[in-house]
Amino acid sequence: MGRVTADGQAVPLARLLAMSYRLLIDGLHTRLREQGWTDVRPAFGFVLLATRDRATTSTELANVLGVSKRAASKLVDAMEDAGYVSRSPGLRDARERSVELAERGHRLLSAVEQIYRDLEAEWVTVIGDRAAEQTRWNLSRVVLAAHGGAFPTIRPTA
Repeated sequence: MGRVTADGQAVPLARLLAMSYRLLIDGLHTRLREQGWTDVRPAFGFVLLATRDRATTSTELANVLGVSKRAASKLVDAMEDAGYVSRSPGLRDARERSVELAERGHRLLSAVEQIYRDLEAEWVTVIGDRAAEQTRWNLSRVVLAAHGGAFPTIRPTA
């Protein structure tokens, strides 16, 4: 039934989660391209999440992304050139520019969230609503327990 490896062992949860994540991310980017979002790079998603609720800085983004300030600044440059984010002078320090979602970034984030809802609905057709909610609940419990009761910032792997 596909629940065991060739050596008869259960497929490790880490591997199943990685494969499931890849299905979602690949599905997301395929559908984004189909909708005309042809310039979106996978790293954009982490910036979208970091700037969704508040303005941030390239330095803060570098910390979230686990990259150098220069790498974060280059990513923000690309996103600004594409119209997804905008920069403005910082309130505390004019040298540090504030990064926030531009209107196009808000539209992209809305498209991403709708695609994720659609992908989840497809999973529900396979495993059922109750199993999907149970999976969400169980994964939430594990993550919250590991992070003191709060969801951590999502960041790419190193």
